[in-house]
Amino acid sequence: DCANLLQSVLDRMSESLAEGEQVMISSFATFCVRHKKERIGRNPKTGEVATVSARNVLVFKPSQVLKNRVNGSVN
Repeated sequence: DCANLLQSVLDRMSESLAEGEQVMISSFATFCVRHKKERIGRNPKTGEVATVSARNVLVFKPSQVLKNRVNGSVN
């Protein structure tokens, strides 16, 4: 039952993000999608210039509560 519930939550989060909505889990994090424009990049190994295509990226922003827990604060 727990696995089914978790899968349902993750499916709904994925759908919301795909629609461009922001997903916030209180005291944990916020997930959102950002659009990155096309740009010129460089292969660090060869120095060859290449075009990096435009794309959407998923952004994870941890809450202050999560940051404090990871850093050992009590709050």
